[in-house]
Amino acid sequence: MANPTAFLTIDRRDRPSAPVAERVRSWAEFVRPLPESEVRRQGERCMDCGIPFCHAACPVSNLIPDWNDLAARGRWREALARLHRTNNFPEFTGRVCPAPCEAACTLNLDDAPVTIKTIECAIVDRGWDEGWIVPEIAPRGTGKRIAIVGSGPAGLACAQQLARIGHAPTVFEKADRIGGLLRYGIPDFKLAKREIDRRIAQMEAEGVIFRTGIEVGRGVSVERLRDDYHVLVLAAGAERPRDLPVPGRGLGGVHFAMDYLVRQNRRVAGLDARDAPIDAAGRHVVVLGGGDTGSDCIGTARRQGAASVTQLEILPRPPAREDKGLTWPDWPMILRTSSSQQEGCVREFAVATEAFLGRDRVEALRCRRLDTGETLDVPADLVLLAMGFTGADAEGVVGRAGVELTGASTIATPAGRYATSREGVFACGDARRGASLVVWAIREGRDCAAEVDAWLRA
Repeated sequence: MANPTAFLTIDRRDRPSAPVAERVRSWAEFVRPLPESEVRRQGERCMDCGIPFCHAACPVSNLIPDWNDLAARGRWREALARLHRTNNFPEFTGRVCPAPCEAACTLNLDDAPVTIKTIECAIVDRGWDEGWIVPEIAPRGTGKRIAIVGSGPAGLACAQQLARIGHAPTVFEKADRIGGLLRYGIPDFKLAKREIDRRIAQMEAEGVIFRTGIEVGRGVSVERLRDDYHVLVLAAGAERPRDLPVPGRGLGGVHFAMDYLVRQNRRVAGLDARDAPIDAAGRHVVVLGGGDTGSDCIGTARRQGAASVTQLEILPRPPAREDKGLTWPDWPMILRTSSSQQEGCVREFAVATEAFLGRDRVEALRCRRLDTGETLDVPADLVLLAMGFTGADAEGVVGRAGVELTGASTIATPAGRYATSREGVFACGDARRGASLVVWAIREGRDCAAEVDAWLRA
């Protein structure tokens, strides 16, 4: 440890954000980095615990105490190398990960964990600024060609790992740009798309081939890929949204959250929306669902100029603080307020929607409070369904790949493995484990690449 008593003398300090009134007028990232001196001080707070619970809680098993200490000592390039040993894309997780590592930090017993996510982001951003992040090109090729379907974090991590071994991965993406939901599902104010673009450039230099606008299973057959490539990896995500089949569902103004977010992200990028834009300007918006996707809808509606935003959650309001003795170091179910929720919305808990009301277009929601049975009507002329996902697209590549599926409409694999029921076909990411976090997708992509490599060399 650079300073063994720093956790006693230095207070936790996280990255500041631009004021709400300022940031809702822009689609740019609004979280501001800490000065280098303060990042180093925050790194000093790490206790280098004998049992690093943060390390165990991190899905990619980041060597957190190591790079905390290196950052505290100003050894940034070494910290970057240590960070990249376990995480291909720390600039993604440093922006959008919920940081289960911080929940597991020993200092979280006093509600003041090390600012792990902030330090991680500072390390990788410093690496880009200094030009330390360069292509890592394999000295020799193996001649083995791998087709990877899907360019989200799982597909990208899998492709990069395989390329660095010397294999020849080709990533197929049905959209017009690489990135999956990183590109079009996460708003720019949370993840600037330049972060994706410069990783793509690095990967292309490493030998990864990207092919966009190709929907495997429709535009090109699965059998064609099996004939042309040694291995097929399915990393197509779990994009099938959960619907709400109640009376009035067919009214205008009721949309799935991802339809809304994708169209707006395309507009921000200056691209044709392909479909008519969904604009919240001047509208009373209701978001159904209390997760990250719902939060992204709130922030987007605020920036579009919504008249009001209400978020309805079917689950009861969680406690403000967990019982540390019962939950730590596990992820606690507590009331969290996202940056988008801070920008202004009414939050209601334990509320079920029973009908959409209106003539041609939605005008209100008929709801019921689950704790009291009380019925209430919530005014709305734009409703966004952000209630999670129910598995992979059975009509697309997953349904046409000839692999076994689970009851949850994900691809079946043996426990802890990535090989599917079909020889030479592997799966990783949300298509295998169900809708989850970016950091879990990276972990799955890395592990899948290792299993593919072992299979090719057997």
